[in-house]
Parts: sequence; structure tokens; C-alpha cells
Amino acid sequence: MAVAVYPGSFDPATYGHLDVIARAGNLFDEVIVGVLNNSAKSPLFSVEERVNILNRLTLEIPNVKIKAFSGLAVDFARECGAQVIVRGLRAITDFEYELQMAQTNRVLAPDVDTMFLTTSLEYAYLSSTIVKEVNAFNGEISKFVPPIVAEALQEKYMSRKNNK
Repeated sequence: MAVAVYPGSFDPATYGHLDVIARAGNLFDEVIVGVLNNSAKSPLFSVEERVNILNRLTLEIPNVKIKAFSGLAVDFARECGAQVIVRGLRAITDFEYELQMAQTNRVLAPDVDTMFLTTSLEYAYLSSTIVKEVNAFNGEISKFVPPIVAEALQEKYMSRKNNK
């Protein structure tokens, strides 16, 4: 059984992320989306919120599971019994960083490979950072994220405004 992990922060999940998840789901028997709990960063959504959102977004993909993790992606891959780490690439600038990470992971865990999936052209420009910025200025984000994510973003920004 071929198992892959797709680690990331997914803060928030975008159509680009979902594109990679769906395509990985077609390539592997099981795909475990690892939601990174990085204590060095302050994400907009908690790890629990991101896991819940991704669970809702991937209900239609039966071979996808969502799990929170912290630490190294290779350690997470081994914990999950995965042979492959899936990474999405949008542009050449992503490739330089991702290649360096893949090579480092290969040294740390020679039994775990990295597979790059280029994002579909319609999402090549898209990032979670862009989505958060557009949303913060009340821009239209429906072409960037599913309605579930758009609603969660609106609620998050409204609660932040009300708490100020």
C-alpha cells in the first residue's frame, strides 16, 4: 500500500492546496495531510481549526486523512508509514527552497522520497498569505478558497475586530 503525506500549514487552505490533495489522492492508496503545529509562528487559525476545515473540505476524497503534527516532516512521514512526502510547486522560487528541503529530508530519512506536484496553472499565483491579505482589505476571495474557508475567514476577522 503506497502511503504519502502532504505536510503544510494550510492557514488557510486554498483551492491550490485542494488541487494538490485531490491529485495526490489519485496517485496513492492513502494520503495523510499533515497540518503543521509550529509554535514559532502565530497562525490565523489554530491547528484544530485548520484540521476541522480540511476534514470538511476533503469529505469526498475517501483515501485522504487529516492529522496535526509538529516537528520534522520526515518524522511525521515515518510515523504515518509513508514512503513519500508530497510538495506542491507554484513557481521556480518554490522549487529552490523545496529542493533544498527534499535533499535534507533525503539525508535524514533515505527511505522517504519527495514528490513534487506542480500546481495547476489556474492556482499558480495563489498562496495563503495572499488570501489573508485580500480578505483583510475586504477583497473578494471566492476564487481563491472554498465557501467553508471564506466563511471561517470572515468569522475570524469579525471576532478580531470585535475584540479590539
